[in-house]
Amino acid sequence: MTGPCPTLNESQTRMHGAGYLPIENYGLIGNMRTCALVGMDGSVDFMCWPEFDSPSIFCRLLDKDKGGYFSIHPAPHLSCTTKQQYLPSSNILQTRYIHEDGVVDIVDFFPRPKNAKVVFKGPKQSAYREMTSVQEELKQWLVRRVECIRGSLELEVELFPAFDYATEPHTTTILQENAIPHCPQSKTATFRSKNVQLQLDVSMDRGEDSEDSWPGVCFKKVKKPGMLGEGIIASINIREGQAVSFVLRNDSENHVTEIINSTILDTQQHDTQAYWYNWISRSKYKGRWREVVSRSLMILKLMTYEPTGAIIAAPTFSIPEDIGGVRSSNWDYRFSWVRDSSFTIYILLRLGFTEEADAYMEFISERFLKSRVADGGLPIMFTIRGETDIPERELTHLDGYRGSKPVRIGNGAAFHQQFDIYGELMDAIYLYNKYGKPIHWDLWCTVRNMLDYVLTILHQPDMSIWEVRNNKQNFTYSKIMLWVAFDRGLRLSEKRNFPCPNRANWLAARDSLYEEIMVKGYNKDMKCFIQSYESQTMLDSSILIAPLVFFIAPNDPRFLNTMDRIMLPPEKGGLTSTGLVYRYNTELSEDGVGGREGAFSMCTFWLVEAMTRASVYEPRYLPRAINLFENMLSFSNHLMMFSEEISRSGEQLGNTPQAFSHLALISAAFNLDRVSECNKERA
Repeated sequence: MTGPCPTLNESQTRMHGAGYLPIENYGLIGNMRTCALVGMDGSVDFMCWPEFDSPSIFCRLLDKDKGGYFSIHPAPHLSCTTKQQYLPSSNILQTRYIHEDGVVDIVDFFPRPKNAKVVFKGPKQSAYREMTSVQEELKQWLVRRVECIRGSLELEVELFPAFDYATEPHTTTILQENAIPHCPQSKTATFRSKNVQLQLDVSMDRGEDSEDSWPGVCFKKVKKPGMLGEGIIASINIREGQAVSFVLRNDSENHVTEIINSTILDTQQHDTQAYWYNWISRSKYKGRWREVVSRSLMILKLMTYEPTGAIIAAPTFSIPEDIGGVRSSNWDYRFSWVRDSSFTIYILLRLGFTEEADAYMEFISERFLKSRVADGGLPIMFTIRGETDIPERELTHLDGYRGSKPVRIGNGAAFHQQFDIYGELMDAIYLYNKYGKPIHWDLWCTVRNMLDYVLTILHQPDMSIWEVRNNKQNFTYSKIMLWVAFDRGLRLSEKRNFPCPNRANWLAARDSLYEEIMVKGYNKDMKCFIQSYESQTMLDSSILIAPLVFFIAPNDPRFLNTMDRIMLPPEKGGLTSTGLVYRYNTELSEDGVGGREGAFSMCTFWLVEAMTRASVYEPRYLPRAINLFENMLSFSNHLMMFSEEISRSGEQLGNTPQAFSHLALISAAFNLDRVSECNKERA
């Protein structure tokens, strides 16, 4: 899948950004344990090792001098055009350098066994699910294969790790200064810190049609100012038909290591490509935006932590929402939010990914059964292993992306009171029971206890979906989702004939919430729903969820008036600019963060879906929904990847890629395509 790519020399792009690439100039690779961001200039600028929430070893994305990176790029005197794409139906990333004298491809991937299957061993309540493969174990390798396609080209390799978020010194050892063909070992260099030991393996291939010559690769150690250990650099002179592969993996100092050669790497790449092709072939979506939806699905799969089934909100941390500004909303998203559950279950089940839905639902259910806090409530997020201890701290030694401090890891919002999560969780359970498998008795008993607890918090303020960090309010979105919690609980009890001792109180709570929202959450003078009972004149795009969760009919005049107002530009009292939707007006709202932010990708897709649902009864909204959706797609990066936000200048902002953005994209495409097809049949 390809999109528009910058033709500017990427080294010039980095210099133009004061040492940083634009956030959208990255592609994602991974193995469902960890992942890496690969820039269009061939640099791995972000990677945590060995798991998503482990400390980073490459983090140039958040500090150009100290963060660490692994770069393969043309020699500085060469001005090359750069293209980047995924190989067909895969998460194998190809970066191509094009010069008059030669063309070189860099193929980056984490290996996957071709026939890997999820199997359960031991009790279902186990915190981990063991993974097996029909053929072989998962190789925890980062593979970077350099191949010359035409002519010849001179490249430079730079590998500078920065362990434990660039706080831990390391020792670098070069075992082979010159890469030698047919060498009895491929292990070329090692990098050893207190807690992590890595090795670099190098393999060369001259190709069947090449002359009796090999690419030249010569390594040397270099110490850079500000870094706590040495890195290595190398120059490569490579000709057509030749290839050099670099594999970064755990150092096997204490046992015999597998020697890596071109045959092994070819097999790994072939199996990895087969794995991804077979996986995406299971998708049931055959609609108009198939390519975009498939890419979003594969991105979501990369963000799945396979041992537990958890899906992270984003694989990155502290990428800013306001570059260099005062809005210090730089958060760590490498965790699994309860809030994402209903969208995730809905998408996975409707598009045919039942194994992933089962694994994710098991993860959520176990947390639901075991992770209640003292007062009976639920935490809003978990680690990828299901833990709730997520202390937040600042990495003051890192400068942040383009100087955007602070850099944070962990997340202090873990125990925020965000009452909307009960609606999203109940919706997920209800959808899983409807489209997946019937829920079991023990889970139903836990549902009953939880909803009885929710009865006690109905009239309390919270911090809601946007995780405000100042005063709690009675947010309209939270009240709607509390209504959803009771509505789904009542529906579930009826569909499954489950005993429901507190049915009368649940029903009373559901009905009173509806009446309350229609009175306190709606401004009759403005003719629209408002952000909270306290913020009577504040518009908030989270209300767009209302018809999506069947709180209100999509053609209800109250909702249509609200949606029409949201579609106005901010200067006219709305939240939409250039077809992009903002959460709320940060210049008017006191959210405890300050400053301004970009438009939210998720909110724009919510508007598309709300308009789509309204168009069933009000056809005038359908062409507008299609246009808005197509416009939004134009703001993706060249790989159809979306971050959390889009700036006023059109650049991507915030943690990337964001799961919720891609979940909302898939849901919007699914429903937009379905309604469009129905209209064609009627015509």
